[in-house]
Amino acid sequence: MEKPSKVEILAISGSGRKRSFNSALLEAAKQLLPANATLEVVDVSRLPLYNQDLEHDMPEEVKELKNKIRGADAVLIATPEHNYSISAVLKNAIEWGNRPPRDASWSGKPAAIISASTSLRGGARAQLHLRQIMIDLNMYPINRPLLLVANAKDKFDENLKLTDEETLQTLRDVLSSLVEWTRKLQR
Repeated sequence: MEKPSKVEILAISGSGRKRSFNSALLEAAKQLLPANATLEVVDVSRLPLYNQDLEHDMPEEVKELKNKIRGADAVLIATPEHNYSISAVLKNAIEWGNRPPRDASWSGKPAAIISASTSLRGGARAQLHLRQIMIDLNMYPINRPLLLVANAKDKFDENLKLTDEETLQTLRDVLSSLVEWTRKLQR
């Protein structure tokens, strides 16, 4: 019997900040992956601002992102919350990945959403809004477990290493669930 290939997860942080808790969550995820998965973090903060006029001759960095999305088995998004929603950085990446309609790169992808925030809500509204967006993208996010890291400054050390044991375990569970969900959808 052939051993199943590893689930390739593409990870995206919706933050462009140098000391982002959401980017730090993705770094922690690299250490917590199930043995049957890989994770590549892609930086979408440097993508040009989406412009429909550029669709016919897409910038190289956009083509590269779209190829990475298509090549991934699943997507993990760490989203900050900006004004009750997702960040402009993340929305821009979503737009590029979903356009033009005949080249909607996100379609059919299993996904997981995680978030970290200095607020008490941990990015709950951004996660909810991203789930709504994923309906239009034809993506399939896992429902549980939820990872909403509230008071993030207390869960990471000064080097942005995730230190909170409960959060580490929940992140491990999210990754396991995403891999399991991806396998189910692949059958």
